[in-house]
Amino acid sequence: MKTQPSEQQALRKNALGLLSIVFLVIATNGPLTALVGAVPVSIAMGNGVGVPGSFVVAGVVYLLFSIGYAAMSRYVRNAGAFYAYIAAGLGRPAGVGGAFLALLAYNAIQLACYAMVGFFLSQALHDKLGIAVPWWASASCIALVVHYFGYRNVEFSGRFLSFLMLCEIAIIVLFDAAVILHGGGPSGFPIASFSPSTVLTSGFGPSLVFVVGSYMGFETTAIYSEEAKDPRKTIPRATYCAITVIMVLYAVSVWMIIAAYGPAAALAEANKNPGNMWFTMTTRLIGSWAADVMGVLMITSLLAALISFHNTISRYFFSLAREGIIWHGLARTHAVQQTPFMASIVQTVCGLAVILGCGFAKVDPLQGVLPWSSVVASVGIVAVQGFASLAVVGFFWRRGRGVSLWQRAISPALASLGLFLCLWQIIVHVDLLSGSQSIWSELVPWATLGVGAAGAAFAVWLRSARPTLYNNLGRLLNEV
Repeated sequence: MKTQPSEQQALRKNALGLLSIVFLVIATNGPLTALVGAVPVSIAMGNGVGVPGSFVVAGVVYLLFSIGYAAMSRYVRNAGAFYAYIAAGLGRPAGVGGAFLALLAYNAIQLACYAMVGFFLSQALHDKLGIAVPWWASASCIALVVHYFGYRNVEFSGRFLSFLMLCEIAIIVLFDAAVILHGGGPSGFPIASFSPSTVLTSGFGPSLVFVVGSYMGFETTAIYSEEAKDPRKTIPRATYCAITVIMVLYAVSVWMIIAAYGPAAALAEANKNPGNMWFTMTTRLIGSWAADVMGVLMITSLLAALISFHNTISRYFFSLAREGIIWHGLARTHAVQQTPFMASIVQTVCGLAVILGCGFAKVDPLQGVLPWSSVVASVGIVAVQGFASLAVVGFFWRRGRGVSLWQRAISPALASLGLFLCLWQIIVHVDLLSGSQSIWSELVPWATLGVGAAGAAFAVWLRSARPTLYNNLGRLLNEV
Protein backbone atom coordinates (compact mmCIF):
# COMPACT_ATOMS: atom_id res chain seq x y z
CA MET A 1 0.00 0.00 0.00
CA LYS A 2 1.16 3.49 -0.77
CA THR A 3 2.13 5.62 2.16
CA GLN A 4 1.56 8.92 0.41
CA PRO A 5 -1.54 10.08 -1.45
CA SER A 6 -1.42 10.02 -5.22
CA GLU A 7 -2.28 13.03 -7.37
CA GLN A 8 -5.88 11.76 -7.55
CA GLN A 9 -5.96 11.49 -3.75
CA ALA A 10 -4.53 14.86 -2.80
CA LEU A 11 -6.32 17.96 -1.54
CA ARG A 12 -5.48 21.49 -2.64
CA LYS A 13 -2.31 22.74 -0.95
CA ASN A 14 -1.76 26.20 0.56
CA ALA A 15 -5.40 27.12 -0.06
CA LEU A 16 -6.46 28.49 3.33
CA GLY A 17 -5.01 31.21 5.54
CA LEU A 18 -5.63 31.87 9.22
CA LEU A 19 -8.80 33.95 8.85
CA SER A 20 -10.38 31.55 6.35
CA ILE A 21 -9.94 28.63 8.74
CA VAL A 22 -11.25 30.64 11.70
CA PHE A 23 -14.36 31.59 9.71
CA LEU A 24 -14.86 27.97 8.66
CA VAL A 25 -14.80 26.96 12.32
CA ILE A 26 -17.22 29.71 13.39
CA ALA A 27 -19.48 28.79 10.47
CA THR A 28 -19.65 25.24 11.80
CA ASN A 29 -20.81 26.58 15.15
CA GLY A 30 -23.50 28.76 13.59
CA PRO A 31 -23.36 31.47 16.29
CA LEU A 32 -26.69 33.09 15.41
CA THR A 33 -28.41 29.71 15.37
CA ALA A 34 -26.91 28.84 18.74
CA LEU A 35 -27.80 32.19 20.31
CA VAL A 36 -31.35 32.39 18.96
CA GLY A 37 -32.17 28.68 19.15
CA ALA A 38 -30.21 27.08 22.00
CA VAL A 39 -29.55 29.88 24.47
CA PRO A 40 -33.17 30.59 25.51
CA VAL A 41 -33.67 26.87 26.19
CA SER A 42 -30.44 26.77 28.16
CA ILE A 43 -31.58 29.72 30.27
CA ALA A 44 -34.97 28.11 30.90
CA MET A 45 -33.74 24.58 31.67
CA GLY A 46 -30.25 25.28 32.98
CA ASN A 47 -28.75 27.72 35.45
CA GLY A 48 -30.80 30.71 34.29
CA VAL A 49 -28.88 33.97 34.30
CA GLY A 50 -25.67 32.00 34.94
CA VAL A 51 -25.53 30.74 31.33
CA PRO A 52 -22.91 33.37 30.30
CA GLY A 53 -20.64 31.93 32.99
CA SER A 54 -21.29 28.43 31.66
CA PHE A 55 -19.96 29.56 28.28
CA VAL A 56 -16.79 30.80 29.98
CA VAL A 57 -16.31 27.52 31.86
CA ALA A 58 -16.76 25.49 28.68
CA GLY A 59 -14.47 27.86 26.81
CA VAL A 60 -11.71 27.37 29.39
CA VAL A 61 -12.05 23.57 29.05
CA TYR A 62 -11.72 23.84 25.27
CA LEU A 63 -8.76 26.21 25.53
CA LEU A 64 -7.06 23.61 27.73
CA PHE A 65 -7.90 21.04 25.09
CA SER A 66 -6.51 23.22 22.33
CA ILE A 67 -3.10 23.51 24.01
CA GLY A 68 -2.36 19.82 23.61
CA TYR A 69 -4.31 19.57 20.37
CA ALA A 70 -2.25 22.37 18.83
CA ALA A 71 1.02 20.83 20.04
CA MET A 72 0.12 17.54 18.38
CA SER A 73 -1.02 19.25 15.17
CA ARG A 74 2.63 19.99 14.37
CA TYR A 75 3.18 16.26 13.92
CA VAL A 76 -0.13 15.09 12.45
CA ARG A 77 -1.46 16.48 9.19
CA ASN A 78 -4.47 14.46 8.12
CA ALA A 79 -7.94 15.41 6.90
CA GLY A 80 -9.33 12.80 9.29
CA ALA A 81 -8.44 15.02 12.27
CA PHE A 82 -9.67 13.25 15.41
CA TYR A 83 -9.30 9.87 13.71
CA ALA A 84 -5.63 10.45 12.99
CA TYR A 85 -5.00 11.98 16.41
CA ILE A 86 -6.63 9.16 18.37
CA ALA A 87 -4.98 6.49 16.23
CA ALA A 88 -1.57 8.07 16.78
CA GLY A 89 -2.01 8.52 20.52
CA LEU A 90 -4.21 5.63 21.68
CA GLY A 91 -3.78 3.04 18.96
CA ARG A 92 -5.43 2.10 15.69
CA PRO A 93 -8.56 0.42 17.13
CA ALA A 94 -9.36 3.51 19.20
CA GLY A 95 -8.73 5.70 16.14
CA VAL A 96 -11.13 3.77 13.94
CA GLY A 97 -13.70 3.74 16.75
CA GLY A 98 -13.33 7.50 17.06
CA ALA A 99 -13.73 7.92 13.30
CA PHE A 100 -16.95 5.91 13.22
CA LEU A 101 -18.30 7.86 16.18
CA ALA A 102 -17.32 11.22 14.67
CA LEU A 103 -18.92 10.34 11.33
CA LEU A 104 -22.15 9.35 13.06
CA ALA A 105 -22.16 12.52 15.18
CA TYR A 106 -21.44 14.90 12.31
CA ASN A 107 -24.07 13.29 10.11
CA ALA A 108 -26.52 13.62 13.00
CA ILE A 109 -25.82 17.32 13.54
CA GLN A 110 -26.06 17.90 9.80
CA LEU A 111 -29.47 16.23 9.78
CA ALA A 112 -30.52 18.45 12.71
CA CYS A 113 -29.43 21.53 10.75
CA TYR A 114 -31.36 20.36 7.66
CA ALA A 115 -34.46 19.94 9.82
CA MET A 116 -34.11 23.47 11.19
CA VAL A 117 -33.30 25.17 7.89
CA GLY A 118 -36.15 23.31 6.19
CA PHE A 119 -38.59 24.42 8.87
CA PHE A 120 -37.49 28.06 9.00
CA LEU A 121 -37.21 28.43 5.21
CA SER A 122 -40.68 26.96 4.67
CA GLN A 123 -42.04 29.20 7.42
CA ALA A 124 -40.45 32.28 5.82
CA LEU A 125 -41.84 31.38 2.37
CA HIS A 126 -45.30 31.01 3.87
CA ASP A 127 -45.18 34.18 5.98
CA LYS A 128 -43.58 36.47 3.37
CA LEU A 129 -44.80 35.07 0.05
CA GLY A 130 -47.80 32.94 0.98
CA ILE A 131 -46.18 29.85 -0.56
CA ALA A 132 -46.73 26.54 1.24
CA VAL A 133 -43.70 24.25 0.91
CA PRO A 134 -43.10 21.17 3.10
CA TRP A 135 -39.99 21.37 5.24
CA TRP A 136 -38.36 18.39 3.58
CA ALA A 137 -38.68 19.98 0.13
CA SER A 138 -36.98 23.16 1.38
CA ALA A 139 -34.28 21.09 3.08
CA SER A 140 -33.69 19.07 -0.09
CA CYS A 141 -33.16 22.26 -2.12
CA ILE A 142 -30.69 23.51 0.49
CA ALA A 143 -28.89 20.13 0.30
CA LEU A 144 -28.28 20.69 -3.41
CA VAL A 145 -26.89 24.16 -2.71
CA VAL A 146 -24.62 22.70 -0.03
CA HIS A 147 -23.44 20.04 -2.48
CA TYR A 148 -22.41 22.73 -4.97
CA PHE A 149 -20.19 24.34 -2.37
CA GLY A 150 -18.78 20.95 -1.42
CA TYR A 151 -17.86 20.39 -5.07
CA ARG A 152 -16.17 23.75 -5.53
CA ASN A 153 -12.63 24.28 -4.25
CA VAL A 154 -12.18 25.04 -0.58
CA GLU A 155 -11.05 28.63 -1.26
CA PHE A 156 -14.44 29.38 -2.83
CA SER A 157 -16.30 27.97 0.18
CA GLY A 158 -13.97 29.83 2.51
CA ARG A 159 -14.68 33.21 0.89
CA PHE A 160 -18.45 32.63 0.88
CA LEU A 161 -18.52 31.49 4.50
CA SER A 162 -16.34 34.42 5.51
CA PHE A 163 -18.92 36.80 4.00
CA LEU A 164 -21.80 35.07 5.79
CA MET A 165 -19.93 35.08 9.08
CA LEU A 166 -19.16 38.78 8.81
CA CYS A 167 -22.86 39.51 8.29
CA GLU A 168 -23.86 37.17 11.11
CA ILE A 169 -21.36 38.57 13.58
CA ALA A 170 -22.27 42.13 12.52
CA ILE A 171 -25.93 41.74 13.55
CA ILE A 172 -24.88 40.13 16.85
CA VAL A 173 -22.43 42.95 17.60
CA LEU A 174 -25.07 45.50 16.58
CA PHE A 175 -27.45 44.01 19.13
CA ASP A 176 -24.77 44.00 21.84
CA ALA A 177 -23.91 47.63 21.07
CA ALA A 178 -27.58 48.62 21.26
CA VAL A 179 -27.88 47.07 24.73
CA ILE A 180 -24.75 48.89 25.88
CA LEU A 181 -25.97 52.23 24.47
CA HIS A 182 -29.26 51.78 26.32
CA GLY A 183 -27.35 51.25 29.55
CA GLY A 184 -28.37 47.62 29.83
CA GLY A 185 -31.80 46.92 31.24
CA PRO A 186 -33.75 47.45 34.47
CA SER A 187 -30.83 46.10 36.50
CA GLY A 188 -28.05 47.51 34.37
CA PHE A 189 -25.46 44.83 33.63
CA PRO A 190 -25.87 41.96 36.15
CA ILE A 191 -22.40 40.79 37.19
CA ALA A 192 -24.08 37.83 38.88
CA SER A 193 -24.11 36.08 35.49
CA PHE A 194 -20.42 35.31 36.04
CA SER A 195 -20.55 34.71 39.78
CA PRO A 196 -19.67 31.13 40.86
CA SER A 197 -22.67 31.12 43.21
CA THR A 198 -24.93 31.76 40.20
CA VAL A 199 -23.11 29.67 37.60
CA LEU A 200 -22.29 26.56 39.65
CA THR A 201 -25.83 25.79 40.78
CA SER A 202 -27.86 22.61 40.29
CA GLY A 203 -28.72 23.88 36.79
CA PHE A 204 -25.08 24.06 35.70
CA GLY A 205 -25.10 20.48 34.37
CA PRO A 206 -28.24 20.92 32.28
CA SER A 207 -26.90 24.19 30.87
CA LEU A 208 -23.80 22.35 29.62
CA VAL A 209 -26.03 20.14 27.48
CA PHE A 210 -26.66 23.18 25.28
CA VAL A 211 -23.51 25.21 25.90
CA VAL A 212 -21.01 22.48 24.96
CA GLY A 213 -22.87 21.94 21.70
CA SER A 214 -22.25 25.57 20.80
CA TYR A 215 -18.50 24.87 20.64
CA MET A 216 -18.97 21.88 18.37
CA GLY A 217 -16.86 21.91 15.23
CA PHE A 218 -13.59 23.52 16.27
CA GLU A 219 -11.76 20.41 15.04
CA THR A 220 -12.34 21.95 11.62
CA THR A 221 -8.95 23.58 12.08
CA ALA A 222 -7.15 20.23 11.96
CA ILE A 223 -9.39 18.86 9.20
CA TYR A 224 -8.07 21.59 6.88
CA SER A 225 -4.42 21.05 7.85
CA GLU A 226 -3.56 19.51 4.47
CA GLU A 227 -5.03 22.56 2.74
CA ALA A 228 -3.67 25.24 5.07
CA LYS A 229 -0.86 27.67 4.42
CA ASP A 230 2.04 26.92 6.78
CA PRO A 231 -0.06 24.47 8.86
CA ARG A 232 2.55 24.22 11.67
CA LYS A 233 1.72 27.80 12.63
CA THR A 234 -1.70 28.33 11.09
CA ILE A 235 -3.56 25.40 12.70
CA PRO A 236 -2.57 26.14 16.35
CA ARG A 237 -3.25 29.87 15.94
CA ALA A 238 -6.59 29.23 14.23
CA THR A 239 -7.63 26.84 17.01
CA TYR A 240 -6.82 29.31 19.80
CA CYS A 241 -8.39 32.18 17.91
CA ALA A 242 -11.61 30.33 17.03
CA ILE A 243 -12.27 29.08 20.56
CA THR A 244 -11.53 32.50 22.06
CA VAL A 245 -13.81 34.30 19.60
CA ILE A 246 -16.62 31.80 20.19
CA MET A 247 -16.28 32.05 23.98
CA VAL A 248 -16.21 35.85 24.07
CA LEU A 249 -18.95 36.31 21.45
CA TYR A 250 -21.34 33.88 23.14
CA ALA A 251 -20.65 34.86 26.75
CA VAL A 252 -20.97 38.60 26.06
CA SER A 253 -24.04 38.29 23.80
CA VAL A 254 -25.93 36.06 26.23
CA TRP A 255 -25.03 38.48 29.01
CA MET A 256 -26.43 41.31 26.89
CA ILE A 257 -29.78 39.61 26.25
CA ILE A 258 -30.12 38.92 29.99
CA ALA A 259 -29.17 42.50 30.79
CA ALA A 260 -31.64 43.90 28.25
CA TYR A 261 -34.58 42.07 29.80
CA GLY A 262 -33.34 42.09 33.36
CA PRO A 263 -32.56 38.76 35.16
CA ALA A 264 -36.12 37.95 36.29
CA ALA A 265 -37.77 39.01 33.02
CA ALA A 266 -35.15 37.17 30.94
CA LEU A 267 -35.86 33.94 32.79
CA ALA A 268 -39.60 34.44 32.38
CA GLU A 269 -39.28 35.19 28.64
CA ALA A 270 -37.04 32.16 28.07
CA ASN A 271 -39.68 29.94 29.65
CA LYS A 272 -42.67 31.61 28.00
CA ASN A 273 -41.50 32.54 24.50
CA PRO A 274 -38.00 31.14 23.78
CA GLY A 275 -38.33 31.21 19.99
CA ASN A 276 -38.87 34.97 19.86
CA MET A 277 -36.73 36.05 22.81
CA TRP A 278 -34.03 37.65 20.63
CA PHE A 279 -36.36 38.96 17.92
CA THR A 280 -38.61 40.72 20.43
CA MET A 281 -35.74 42.57 22.11
CA THR A 282 -34.04 43.35 18.78
CA THR A 283 -37.25 44.99 17.54
CA ARG A 284 -37.55 46.97 20.78
CA LEU A 285 -33.96 48.24 20.82
CA ILE A 286 -33.12 48.63 17.13
CA GLY A 287 -36.24 48.20 15.03
CA SER A 288 -38.29 45.62 13.15
CA TRP A 289 -35.90 45.80 10.21
CA ALA A 290 -33.08 44.45 12.38
CA ALA A 291 -35.30 41.57 13.56
CA ASP A 292 -36.13 40.77 9.92
CA VAL A 293 -32.43 40.81 9.02
CA MET A 294 -31.71 38.57 11.99
CA GLY A 295 -34.35 36.12 10.76
CA VAL A 296 -32.78 35.98 7.29
CA LEU A 297 -29.29 35.62 8.74
CA MET A 298 -30.46 32.76 10.92
CA ILE A 299 -31.30 30.83 7.75
CA THR A 300 -27.95 31.74 6.18
CA SER A 301 -26.30 30.77 9.48
CA LEU A 302 -27.73 27.29 9.10
CA LEU A 303 -26.60 27.23 5.46
CA ALA A 304 -23.08 28.15 6.52
CA ALA A 305 -23.07 25.45 9.19
CA LEU A 306 -24.29 22.88 6.68
CA ILE A 307 -21.57 23.78 4.18
CA SER A 308 -18.93 23.49 6.86
CA PHE A 309 -20.29 20.18 8.18
CA HIS A 310 -20.52 18.85 4.63
CA ASN A 311 -16.85 19.68 4.10
CA THR A 312 -16.00 18.05 7.42
CA ILE A 313 -17.86 14.81 6.70
CA SER A 314 -16.60 14.47 3.12
CA ARG A 315 -13.02 14.87 4.36
CA TYR A 316 -13.58 12.17 6.98
CA PHE A 317 -14.85 9.85 4.24
CA PHE A 318 -11.87 10.87 2.10
CA SER A 319 -9.37 10.13 4.85
CA LEU A 320 -10.85 6.74 5.75
CA ALA A 321 -11.10 5.72 2.10
CA ARG A 322 -7.52 6.76 1.44
CA GLU A 323 -6.40 4.36 4.11
CA GLY A 324 -8.60 1.53 2.85
CA ILE A 325 -11.09 1.34 5.72
CA ILE A 326 -14.04 2.09 3.42
CA TRP A 327 -14.48 2.03 -0.37
CA HIS A 328 -11.34 3.49 -1.91
CA GLY A 329 -13.34 5.35 -4.55
CA LEU A 330 -14.28 7.93 -1.93
CA ALA A 331 -10.61 9.00 -1.83
CA ARG A 332 -10.78 10.40 -5.37
CA THR A 333 -10.37 14.16 -5.66
CA HIS A 334 -11.52 16.39 -8.50
CA ALA A 335 -8.79 17.10 -11.07
CA VAL A 336 -9.56 20.84 -11.15
CA GLN A 337 -11.24 21.69 -7.82
CA GLN A 338 -9.04 19.31 -5.80
CA THR A 339 -11.94 18.50 -3.50
CA PRO A 340 -13.08 15.01 -2.39
CA PHE A 341 -15.93 15.10 -4.90
CA MET A 342 -16.82 11.40 -4.72
CA ALA A 343 -17.14 11.56 -0.95
CA SER A 344 -19.17 14.75 -1.39
CA ILE A 345 -21.59 13.04 -3.79
CA VAL A 346 -22.11 10.09 -1.43
CA GLN A 347 -22.65 12.48 1.48
CA THR A 348 -25.29 14.45 -0.45
CA VAL A 349 -27.13 11.32 -1.63
CA CYS A 350 -27.24 9.91 1.89
CA GLY A 351 -28.42 13.23 3.30
CA LEU A 352 -31.20 13.53 0.71
CA ALA A 353 -32.30 9.96 1.36
CA VAL A 354 -32.69 10.60 5.09
CA ILE A 355 -34.43 13.96 4.57
CA LEU A 356 -36.92 12.48 2.11
CA GLY A 357 -37.44 9.44 4.34
CA CYS A 358 -38.29 11.67 7.30
CA GLY A 359 -40.58 13.74 5.10
CA PHE A 360 -42.51 10.76 3.74
CA ALA A 361 -42.77 9.32 7.26
CA LYS A 362 -44.24 12.68 8.37
CA VAL A 363 -41.64 13.17 11.10
CA ASP A 364 -41.87 16.65 12.60
CA PRO A 365 -38.60 18.53 11.95
CA LEU A 366 -38.39 20.30 15.32
CA GLN A 367 -40.08 17.78 17.61
CA GLY A 368 -38.90 14.59 15.92
CA VAL A 369 -35.75 15.03 13.82
CA LEU A 370 -34.01 17.78 15.80
CA PRO A 371 -34.09 16.32 19.36
CA TRP A 372 -32.86 12.84 18.50
CA SER A 373 -30.22 14.08 16.08
CA SER A 374 -28.96 16.47 18.78
CA VAL A 375 -28.61 13.64 21.30
CA VAL A 376 -26.50 11.54 18.96
CA ALA A 377 -24.39 14.52 17.88
CA SER A 378 -23.68 15.84 21.37
CA VAL A 379 -22.79 12.45 22.86
CA GLY A 380 -20.66 11.41 19.89
CA ILE A 381 -18.62 14.58 19.48
CA VAL A 382 -17.91 15.22 23.17
CA ALA A 383 -16.83 11.58 23.58
CA VAL A 384 -14.47 11.84 20.61
CA GLN A 385 -13.09 15.14 21.92
CA GLY A 386 -12.40 13.54 25.30
CA PHE A 387 -10.52 10.64 23.72
CA ALA A 388 -8.64 13.00 21.42
CA SER A 389 -7.40 14.90 24.45
CA LEU A 390 -6.23 11.64 26.03
CA ALA A 391 -4.54 10.81 22.74
CA VAL A 392 -2.31 13.87 23.14
CA VAL A 393 -1.00 12.44 26.41
CA GLY A 394 -0.47 9.05 24.77
CA PHE A 395 1.27 10.50 21.73
CA PHE A 396 3.90 12.34 23.77
CA TRP A 397 4.18 9.68 26.49
CA ARG A 398 7.44 8.07 25.31
CA ARG A 399 8.84 10.92 23.24
CA GLY A 400 8.41 14.44 24.52
CA ARG A 401 9.64 15.89 21.21
CA GLY A 402 10.72 19.03 23.04
CA VAL A 403 7.13 19.87 24.03
CA SER A 404 6.62 21.20 27.55
CA LEU A 405 4.99 19.07 30.25
CA TRP A 406 2.11 21.56 30.42
CA GLN A 407 1.37 21.20 26.71
CA ARG A 408 1.82 17.46 26.35
CA ALA A 409 0.32 16.17 29.62
CA ILE A 410 -1.19 18.53 32.18
CA SER A 411 -3.52 20.64 30.01
CA PRO A 412 -4.82 17.70 27.88
CA ALA A 413 -5.38 15.60 31.02
CA LEU A 414 -7.39 18.41 32.62
CA ALA A 415 -9.30 18.92 29.38
CA SER A 416 -10.16 15.23 29.08
CA LEU A 417 -11.43 15.22 32.66
CA GLY A 418 -13.62 18.25 31.93
CA LEU A 419 -14.92 16.81 28.66
CA PHE A 420 -15.83 13.43 30.17
CA LEU A 421 -17.64 15.24 32.98
CA CYS A 422 -19.55 17.19 30.32
CA LEU A 423 -20.32 13.92 28.52
CA TRP A 424 -21.73 12.43 31.70
CA GLN A 425 -23.89 15.51 32.23
CA ILE A 426 -25.26 15.17 28.69
CA ILE A 427 -26.08 11.49 29.25
CA VAL A 428 -27.70 12.15 32.62
CA HIS A 429 -29.79 15.00 31.20
CA VAL A 430 -30.56 13.40 27.84
CA ASP A 431 -34.26 14.00 28.43
CA LEU A 432 -33.65 17.74 27.99
CA LEU A 433 -32.23 17.17 24.52
CA SER A 434 -34.64 14.50 23.35
CA GLY A 435 -37.74 15.86 25.02
CA SER A 436 -38.57 12.32 26.14
CA GLN A 437 -38.21 10.44 29.41
CA SER A 438 -38.76 6.98 27.94
CA ILE A 439 -36.34 4.10 28.37
CA TRP A 440 -35.54 4.34 24.66
CA SER A 441 -34.29 7.90 24.98
CA GLU A 442 -31.99 6.79 27.81
CA LEU A 443 -30.57 4.04 25.58
CA VAL A 444 -29.74 6.36 22.66
CA PRO A 445 -26.50 7.76 24.20
CA TRP A 446 -25.23 4.25 24.93
CA ALA A 447 -26.17 3.07 21.45
CA THR A 448 -24.24 6.04 20.06
CA LEU A 449 -21.15 5.11 22.05
CA GLY A 450 -21.69 1.52 20.86
CA VAL A 451 -20.96 2.66 17.30
CA GLY A 452 -17.49 3.70 18.45
CA ALA A 453 -17.01 0.32 20.12
CA ALA A 454 -18.08 -1.40 16.89
CA GLY A 455 -15.48 0.62 14.96
CA ALA A 456 -12.77 -0.42 17.39
CA ALA A 457 -13.85 -4.07 17.06
CA PHE A 458 -13.70 -3.73 13.27
CA ALA A 459 -10.11 -2.51 13.51
CA VAL A 460 -9.20 -5.47 15.74
CA TRP A 461 -10.66 -7.75 13.08
CA LEU A 462 -8.57 -6.00 10.42
CA ARG A 463 -5.44 -6.71 12.48
CA SER A 464 -5.80 -10.45 11.88
CA ALA A 465 -7.73 -10.49 8.59
CA ARG A 466 -5.85 -7.73 6.71
CA PRO A 467 -2.64 -6.99 8.62
CA THR A 468 -1.03 -4.88 5.86
CA LEU A 469 -4.00 -2.53 5.76
CA TYR A 470 -4.16 -2.46 9.55
CA ASN A 471 -0.51 -1.45 9.87
CA ASN A 472 -1.15 1.60 7.68
CA LEU A 473 -4.13 2.88 9.65
CA GLY A 474 -3.72 6.37 11.04
CA ARG A 475 -0.37 6.86 9.35
CA LEU A 476 1.25 10.22 10.01
CA LEU A 477 1.49 11.94 6.67
CA ASN A 478 4.08 14.51 7.57
CA GLU A 479 5.67 13.56 10.87
CA VAL A 480 8.66 15.69 11.74
